Amino acid sequence: MKTRSFAVFIYKEDDMLYIAECPEVGTVDQGETIEQAIASLREATQLYLEEFPLPILCL
Repeated sequence: MKTRSFAVFIYKEDDMLYIAECPEVGTVDQGETIEQAIASLREATQLYLEEFPLPILCL
């Protein structure tokens, strides 16, 4: 299994939720803590990539 790394942006919305975004894939998720937001984003991104795999670029 190949491992890929993606950038993640995390920001706080209101005083309740953290939003995690992976701009390279286009997935976004949220959580009550930073850790929950990242875990939710990881799951959403994995599910997305199962349906719509990104091409592997060889440079």
